[in-house]
Amino acid sequence: MAKKQKTTATSRSGKAKMPAGEAINLAGLVSYAAESIVSRTLIENRAGTITLFAFDAGQGLSEHTAPFDALVHVLDGEGEFTVDGKANTVRTGQALLMPASLPHAVKAAERFKMLLTMLRSKA
Repeated sequence: MAKKQKTTATSRSGKAKMPAGEAINLAGLVSYAAESIVSRTLIENRAGTITLFAFDAGQGLSEHTAPFDALVHVLDGEGEFTVDGKANTVRTGQALLMPASLPHAVKAAERFKMLLTMLRSKA
C-alpha cells in the first residue's frame, strides 16, 4: 500500500506553508511564549500574506501604518486594537478590518491569538 504524503499548497505566485486540502485547527498552529509575540506565516504571494500570531499578555505592536488592507480574525482570547484613534476590543470569533494607510496598534491585555490577512491593492 502506498504511503500517503502530505502536500503543501503552491501557486505560480507564491507558497503556502500549511497542508493543502486538509481541515486544520488554525489556533493550534502557533503557540504562546512568555513575554513574546510569536508569528507564523501560512501563505505569502503577490496578493498578500496570511499570518498567525500569538500574543502573550502585555505584549503589543506600537502604532504603525501599512500600504494594504489588513483583516484580523481573533481565534483565542481578545485583543485591543486601535484604528485611526478608535479603540476596539475584538474577541474570539470576531473580526476587524484595518484599512490601508490608517494608523493602527495592537495590545494584549490577556493572551490572544489572531489570524491576519493582508491584501495588496491591484494598483
